[in-house]
Amino acid sequence: MNCTVVIPTIGRPSLRVTLDALREGAGTPPHEIIVVDDRPEPGAPLPLPVSAGTEIRVIRSGGRGPAAARNAGWRAATTEWIAFLDDDVVPGPDWPARLAADLANLPPEVGGSQGRVTVPLPAGRAATDWERNTAALATADWITADMAYRRGVLAELGGFDERFRRAYREDADLALRALDAGHGLVAGGRRLTHPVRPAGFWASVRAQAGNADDILMWRAHGRHWRVRAGEGRGLLRRHALTTAAGLLALAAVPIAFRDRRAVVVACIAGGAWTALTGRFAYERIRPGPRTPGEAVTMLVTSAVIPPAAIRHRLRGLAVHRRARRWGASRLVLFDRDDTLIKDVPYNGDPARVEPMPGARRALDRLRRHGVRVGVVSNQSGVAKGRITAGDVRRVNARVEELLGPIDTWEFCPHDDGDGCGCRKPRPGMIERAAVRLGVPPPDCVVIGDIGRDIEAAVAAGARGILVPTGRTLDAEIALAAETAPTLDAAIDLVLSGRPRG
Repeated sequence: MNCTVVIPTIGRPSLRVTLDALREGAGTPPHEIIVVDDRPEPGAPLPLPVSAGTEIRVIRSGGRGPAAARNAGWRAATTEWIAFLDDDVVPGPDWPARLAADLANLPPEVGGSQGRVTVPLPAGRAATDWERNTAALATADWITADMAYRRGVLAELGGFDERFRRAYREDADLALRALDAGHGLVAGGRRLTHPVRPAGFWASVRAQAGNADDILMWRAHGRHWRVRAGEGRGLLRRHALTTAAGLLALAAVPIAFRDRRAVVVACIAGGAWTALTGRFAYERIRPGPRTPGEAVTMLVTSAVIPPAAIRHRLRGLAVHRRARRWGASRLVLFDRDDTLIKDVPYNGDPARVEPMPGARRALDRLRRHGVRVGVVSNQSGVAKGRITAGDVRRVNARVEELLGPIDTWEFCPHDDGDGCGCRKPRPGMIERAAVRLGVPPPDCVVIGDIGRDIEAAVAAGARGILVPTGRTLDAEIALAAETAPTLDAAIDLVLSGRPRG
């Protein structure tokens, strides 16, 4: 089967059940299974099967969340299709055969295929609030509990948005971007089971963190994203009213000892809070098993959920205040010397690498916003015989040690007289980096310190931002369409999306 299965995990025991069901399923097995270990640090061995069968490859993603883990998985794959599974699902006994049938002969305009999810609920009693919430997965659109995409579509879209650090909304975001790009998404016939995981007393309160991710969805897809994603309106407005009533009542109580009007305010606000909280608790208790334990959990958490939801909503507004649609500036390419690191002529010694002020902070800001980063660097010292290509790569490796992961490296080993198409101000390196990461040049930004960097950006059809240093000529500054005094200021321009001269 021309398909790779990617499973991100944090090492839950359920992973072995998922893998056993995959390897024992009827039909042609997937080309490869890639398990992405997303624990921040290596821990106990992952619960992998010991029997022979389909090859299982384990790679690490460094604890950056499920979106980043899935990106690491599909980029390591080589097949036309990538099927994503969660590490706590149980594929049906014929899942491999049905996956192959779902993907066979799909027209080119179809970019993704969703499996069918069943959530088993307890027999003989009503489901709890947590069980009902999990059961909603059975009717959700495009969830990565079982979702397959063409690798080419993932490359075109840039994969999952790594600004989503939790297992929430990152799958809906990718699906909406795929639909916006004209790729069809269809439902397949394969089936799997998604068991209900055990939940603690405060599970429903912790789930309110998703309100911050909803802000990112709003920034990325507009105010009507819920309708497009098949989501209901939600209870945020009621939670805001409940929280406001509670805060007003608390604020009025101390004043009530001095002012009778405050007594009236406290009574009205307290009554409103009690009515709203009681209604919310009743709506959660009524369809459930109504056991004493469930009732207590619902009563307590119904009082805590509204302020928790508003707190996370405000946090999302702060964290994602500058977030914008994915489509612009998906890749930022930096010149290396005197932009990211201090220039040492013809340097082949990693020990002499010294970052420019603010370079690590600038790169980390882009990474947090889901923007890919790369380097395009002229290295004529190779042609001159002053350094070797291996020296350049060793210096580049040291740059990554100091500044973090770089998605793509491009360097030109030629001199001015060699007539190559990659040496800046020619656009070859920029075009090559864009192709490598599946990003059109108009969605790229090039940041450098001399005119050649900006000329290469213009030649490639990318956006160029000049960050002058002591070696930048006045004429180069005058000719640049956009300049920034520091790397931080350049990143502000990139993330704001507003060109400025």
